[in-house]
Amino acid sequence: MPMKDLKTHTFYSPNKIILGMNTISIVPEEIQKLGGGRLLLVTDPGIVQAGLILPVEESLKTKNLDYVLYDAVEPEPPARVIDRGAEIFRSERCSIILGLGGGSSLDVAKGISLLVTNGGKILDYCGIDRVPQKGAPLMLMPTTAGTGSEATRVLVLTDEEQNIKNVVFTPHALADTAIVDPALTLSMSPNVTADTGMDAMVHAVETYVSMNATVFSDVLAERAIELIARYLPVAWAKGANAEARYQMSVAATIAGLAFGSGGLGAVHALAYPLGTEYHITHGRTNAIMLPHVMQYNLSGRPARYARIAQLAGQDIEGYSLIEAAAMAVAAIKELLDAINVSYHIADYSVAKEDLPKLVAGGMKQARLFEPNPRDLGEKDVKSIYEAAF
Repeated sequence: MPMKDLKTHTFYSPNKIILGMNTISIVPEEIQKLGGGRLLLVTDPGIVQAGLILPVEESLKTKNLDYVLYDAVEPEPPARVIDRGAEIFRSERCSIILGLGGGSSLDVAKGISLLVTNGGKILDYCGIDRVPQKGAPLMLMPTTAGTGSEATRVLVLTDEEQNIKNVVFTPHALADTAIVDPALTLSMSPNVTADTGMDAMVHAVETYVSMNATVFSDVLAERAIELIARYLPVAWAKGANAEARYQMSVAATIAGLAFGSGGLGAVHALAYPLGTEYHITHGRTNAIMLPHVMQYNLSGRPARYARIAQLAGQDIEGYSLIEAAAMAVAAIKELLDAINVSYHIADYSVAKEDLPKLVAGGMKQARLFEPNPRDLGEKDVKSIYEAAF
C-alpha cells in the first residue's frame, strides 16, 4: 500500500459504555464510582410525564442518593436552557450530572457539565476544540434509539438570536459513563421510533460515505446500517418487541460512535433549516432529506453506496457499480415507506415559495459540505430542495 494511503485515524468514545436491559438499576453504583455527591438530573417534561424518570428516582432512593431535578429541557435546546442549568448546578451545590432522555436532554447535560468548570455561556464554546478543560462528572442515559449523543463529543444547540443551530465539538463533552438501557425505549410511539431510528440511519450512512471516514467509523457504520434496515420496521410495527428495541439501541449507539469519528455531511446541513424554520423534529428532517442527498451524491462514492444497498438487503449481483449504488436510494425509500415517513417536503406544510429561505439556511451550514462526497454550491442546494419538494 502506498504511504500516502496510510492516513491517520482518530476515534473518540466515552470512558465507559454499559448496554443491557434494565441496566438503569446500576445508576447509583456508577454515581459512586464517579465520586458521588449531589446529582443534577437533567431531563425534559415529556420524560417526567411519561414516567420514565420513576425507575431512576427509585434507584437513587434505594441508596439514599440526593438529587436535584432540572426538567426544563426544550427540543432543539436553546443556549439559555444550558446556561440556566449550569446556574442551578452551582446554586444547588451539585457534584455530578445525569442526562436522561433524547438527544436534547443529553446535549443539555453535556453543556452544563462543560460550563460549571469552564465558566461563561455555552455560545462562547461553539466550534471545534474551544473548551479548555474537562467538565463535571457526566453520566448519560438515552431513552430513544437514535441520536447517539450518549457516545459523542458533540452537542447541538440553538442560537435563538441568529435562529441557527450551532455545535460544540470537544472531547471534554464525552460521557464518563453512558448507560444504554433498551427497556427505556419500549414505550416510544411509532412516530418517535421512526424519527429517532432514521436519525441513527443518517448518522451511519453519512459517516460511511464521508471523505473523513476512518477505519473505525467504517466498521461501526456498516453494522449500524445493517441493524437499522432489519430492525427499525419491526420496532416501529411492534413497540414491545424487546429484541428489536435492543438491536436498535445497539445500532444507535454504534452509529453515534461512528459519526463521532467520521463526521457528517450535506444531509444534516440541509435538514437544519427545516427544523429551525418549521419545528419539524431533527430525526424527521434528516429522514426527509436523506434519499435526495444520497441521489445527488451517488457519483462521489459509488462503491460505498453500492455497499450500503447490500447492507440494506438489496441483491446487487449482476448490476454495474452505478446501478448498484442507485439501489441504495431505493432501499432507503423502501424503508421510509415501510415506517410511514414521507420524504417529500410538501407533505409538511412547507410552501414552494419558501424554498429560497431553505436554500439560504442550508448555505449557512456549508461547513458540512466539506466532508460530503460531492461538492455543493448554491445551485446544487436549490436543486436538491426542489427534488425533495
